[in-house]
Amino acid sequence: MVVPLAVRLVAAVAGGLLVLAAWTSVTGTLIVSRSVGSWLTRWVDRIVTGAFGLAAARITDYRRRDRLLATQPAAILLAQLAAWLGISFVGFGLLLWPFAARGVTSAFTDAGSSMFTLGFAEPAGAAPSAVVFLGAATGLVIVTLQIAYLPTLYSAFNRRETEVALLNARAGVPSWGPELLARTHYALGSGVSTLDTMPDLYAQWERWAADIAESHTTYLPLVRFRSPRPLSSWVTALLAVLDSAALFLALSPSSAPVVPARLCLRSGFLCFARIAQAMGLEVPDEPDPRRGISLSYQEYLDAIARMREVEFPIERDPAEAWPDFVGWRVNYEQAAYAVAAEVRAVPALWSGPRRRSIAAIPPIRPPLGRPPGG
Repeated sequence: MVVPLAVRLVAAVAGGLLVLAAWTSVTGTLIVSRSVGSWLTRWVDRIVTGAFGLAAARITDYRRRDRLLATQPAAILLAQLAAWLGISFVGFGLLLWPFAARGVTSAFTDAGSSMFTLGFAEPAGAAPSAVVFLGAATGLVIVTLQIAYLPTLYSAFNRRETEVALLNARAGVPSWGPELLARTHYALGSGVSTLDTMPDLYAQWERWAADIAESHTTYLPLVRFRSPRPLSSWVTALLAVLDSAALFLALSPSSAPVVPARLCLRSGFLCFARIAQAMGLEVPDEPDPRRGISLSYQEYLDAIARMREVEFPIERDPAEAWPDFVGWRVNYEQAAYAVAAEVRAVPALWSGPRRRSIAAIPPIRPPLGRPPGG
């Protein structure tokens, strides 16, 4: 069956649009230094995330589920590469169709030979030769950019995880804000509180949150890169730091590092909000203070009890400090919970619900040791 030239020309136009869409997606994802939306990468992310979500829903044990979800970012990157090459292959095949003397099969053979630099098929004529050269350049550039993209991803991942690993010793695993304050004051049982180190910690995490906001919105697959340890997560780590700042300001305002804590809270809220919006989650730019928080008053009192176990210097009555704590937490809770649920972060205390009902995991505390010579 001979396809009319007009139909083949329309197909060639569609092929040109597909090639343009692939180039736009590659440029926006791998080159442009800001978050650029692409229907192609969005659909790839949704399909891969949906597939992993269905597979993870059948696993009840969290550690096994974490091992499965740890492969999700790699699957997303490979699916992106396959989508870019596949869309480009179809596009160049359609572009070559009007010039193919032996039909659409030979057009796609020429496109595949050029894109994957095999060189076993070469069409005759100036126009198809130009298309073939463009196809060869497209395949080479896409693969090269994807390879060059990986060191940038893992460099940002390593910067992120270094601070998360350092926090685990201070805030527990999984991290929890009240645990961070309690352990910092307890100082490994040395008898000397190290709360004076909190200003530096908040300043450090203010910069960390700004770095994560930039890198994880520019390179969105980083959001789903999981920590090496199954009970560790960048989401719960940042949430723990923010909760510690909110508790410190509400319970002990005269001894709290007010400026560093406030700056850290603002930077952390912006980090969660920007990442949630880049992921397509419905999070307001500025939350409504009247909305309240999901955390219960009893959970708040349980945290106070943990801090009193180590004689943390609490200056205000917990009931009096509760409205101030709510006023701080309302700024970041919605965005933090949305990101935690979307990436299926470890269900730490105060980290919100998950898609599958899982009991919250409290921080693992080592047994009490003995002093040297005891």
